[in-house]
Amino acid sequence: MATLSPLLKQATPVLAERGEGVYLYDGDGRRYLDFTAGIGVTNTGHCHPRVVEAAQKQVATLIHGQYTTVMHRPLLRLVEALGDVLPPALDSVFFLNSGSEAVEASIRLARHATGRQNIVVFHGSFHGRTMGAAALTTAGTKFRAGIGPLMPGAVVAPFPQAYRYGWDEDEAVRFALRELDYVLATTSPAADTAAFMVEPVLGEGGYIPAPPAFLEGLRERADRHGVLLIVDEVQTGYGRTGEFWGHEHSAMRPDVLITAKGLASGFPLSAIAAPASIMEKAWPGSQGGTYGGNAVSCAAALATLEVVRDEGLVANAARLGARLNDGLRKVAADHPVIGDVRGLGLMQAGEFTTPDGEPDAATAQRAHRAAADRGLLLLTCGAFGNVVRLIPPLVVNEQQIDEGLALWADAVAEATA
Repeated sequence: MATLSPLLKQATPVLAERGEGVYLYDGDGRRYLDFTAGIGVTNTGHCHPRVVEAAQKQVATLIHGQYTTVMHRPLLRLVEALGDVLPPALDSVFFLNSGSEAVEASIRLARHATGRQNIVVFHGSFHGRTMGAAALTTAGTKFRAGIGPLMPGAVVAPFPQAYRYGWDEDEAVRFALRELDYVLATTSPAADTAAFMVEPVLGEGGYIPAPPAFLEGLRERADRHGVLLIVDEVQTGYGRTGEFWGHEHSAMRPDVLITAKGLASGFPLSAIAAPASIMEKAWPGSQGGTYGGNAVSCAAALATLEVVRDEGLVANAARLGARLNDGLRKVAADHPVIGDVRGLGLMQAGEFTTPDGEPDAATAQRAHRAAADRGLLLLTCGAFGNVVRLIPPLVVNEQQIDEGLALWADAVAEATA
């Protein structure tokens, strides 16, 4: 008898039977408030009727039309629709299945377009588990240990983690940019550097927003040195942070953008976007794949875009994200074990630390479990597992935010009793 790999550990004890909006239901009919959203995937909520309808209709028409063999209309319509939400300069799109695949494609594109090898990433980054993406991932050793040698050309520079360093944001930004300049002077000369790759908010690395001044400093250095700036919007895209793209909290504009998770409301689809002048520098045969741009996924992605637009989900994320952050700060004020609360939009987290500032993963895990026992599903992250993140679907309302905060307050009280 076959079984699942023993390494596939569940973050919660739930065996989900169905989902609706912000809720999941188990076989006994118990309802759970899902503040994981499939790790930031179900931005339109579980089984949004318009997404379901679009997918069902497409399944009955054309399931798979491999896009380097034949073309299909859902893919062409999606390309056109993305043109309305992508930064104007990014007018060429390539589709894949997962975030890791899109990261790999962006590495290949950056190296082809520049003739250079090195990719600079930032401490706490998560870009995936495939071999190239894992080499660029520094959110924890578990993503890269035991598989070496890793892809050459991956270079790591500091990320402005103000809370970790014990500094204010301005000082952390100055440090990170100064150290990036030092990396370019000592480890990865500009003439060998193809790209900087950055998340607008560190995901697995602890839900730490990149300060606008840091992103703008990367843009200035990329322009100065002829380096491409790749923005990994796999988790931050599609309204999650209260702007359609996470980088839009700053004046920075990317050369290459990676998107996945929220793109198709749970159907496997990812993409990279770049100016045609960059995309055309990819070598023949370097872009393709059997399932990329699947017709059903593209139909779901089109419906997702319509729901995000018609229901005002980006504005909802900004408004209710502020409500969630305020509530989390009130809980933290009553429980000093939560040393920091941070996030953008509906991408929020609390970091658990001991009185002397060391990571407190044990209390974070207790709070996480206590929340699940009460019917609130959450996830942990951070290199030490001491950060609890809250990522509700963007369709969440005020009552559901307040319900989640009340459950969270009770869970933290139990964990610290």
